[in-house]
Amino acid sequence: MTRPSVTIGGRTVLPGTRATVHLPVPDTFLRQGSVMPVHVFHGRRQGPSLFVCAAIHGDELNGVEIIRRLLRLKRLDRLAGTLYAIPIVNIYGFMANTRYLPDRRDLNRFFPGREGGSLASELASVFFENVVRHCDYGIDLHTGSNHRRNLPHIRGDMEDPTVLAMAEAFGAPLALDLSGMEGSLRAAAKENGVRVLLFEAGEPLRFDEFSIRAGLRGITSVLEALDMLPAGKRRRGRVPLQIATDRTWCRAPASGLFRASAKLGQHVARGEVLGTIYDPFGGRSTDLTAPQDGVIIGDQSLASVYKGDAVMHIARFDAPRQAQASVDEYSEMVMDARMAR
Repeated sequence: MTRPSVTIGGRTVLPGTRATVHLPVPDTFLRQGSVMPVHVFHGRRQGPSLFVCAAIHGDELNGVEIIRRLLRLKRLDRLAGTLYAIPIVNIYGFMANTRYLPDRRDLNRFFPGREGGSLASELASVFFENVVRHCDYGIDLHTGSNHRRNLPHIRGDMEDPTVLAMAEAFGAPLALDLSGMEGSLRAAAKENGVRVLLFEAGEPLRFDEFSIRAGLRGITSVLEALDMLPAGKRRRGRVPLQIATDRTWCRAPASGLFRASAKLGQHVARGEVLGTIYDPFGGRSTDLTAPQDGVIIGDQSLASVYKGDAVMHIARFDAPRQAQASVDEYSEMVMDARMAR
């Protein structure tokens, strides 16, 4: 039985073909026409529909490169089901090298959006109505924000068996059990029966090769687990998924210049010194200590800090040393040249 075609933005995509569809979005003040490109791969064989999106926050670049590499994979010619790839959702923030929209709104607080609303609502509606509503699953790619770096990890509703299975297939070593804030893409998608996994890795406005390889590896692994792609010739190594039981930000007790002694992925004990905040004029220094046991999953990349700044993000696990071991093993697997192909 022949699969039906799919229609997006008024364009029909036949089974066994791919197309790039340009969805009209609200214009910039230059009024020269603005669009959101969507790459559609509509397989010959029956299967689910999945979207992969990046740059909902315009300064988050790793996901853009992950999708660029995904689009070049010859394996997609054997796709079952339908894949929608959206390299840049927030084109306005992307052009301005900023997280937000021109009106300073965070796009990821306005889903599912609506026509006739703010710029954020209009843009969210275009993406949600044309892509998300037509999918069974989604993978949303992010980095840290505001000069912060994230260790590659998964966020999602881990109490949902489908999301948990996707997280385990993705292969990242750590996960946070978070259902998504009101107005977020994940929360709006879930209300419409679409299961979405969020991948966090790296920092804004920078490419990070480890994060990019981890993201591409994870996406193709999920596609294989959903039977959308045949398994690769080389079997990929796996590490047990460690789900955090709690998390907290370690905040600067004083202002100054921070030099870290602990690193991303490291297991730390409560009270352990994570780094030192120095007086740039040679005065008294202050240690930053861990408020709880756990693994560092995020940190600030700027040296300058103000008192109260969130400097390090620590996640608590039932087996923190095993979590660090999983991170170390995963890092070696991802950066192995043979596994990166």
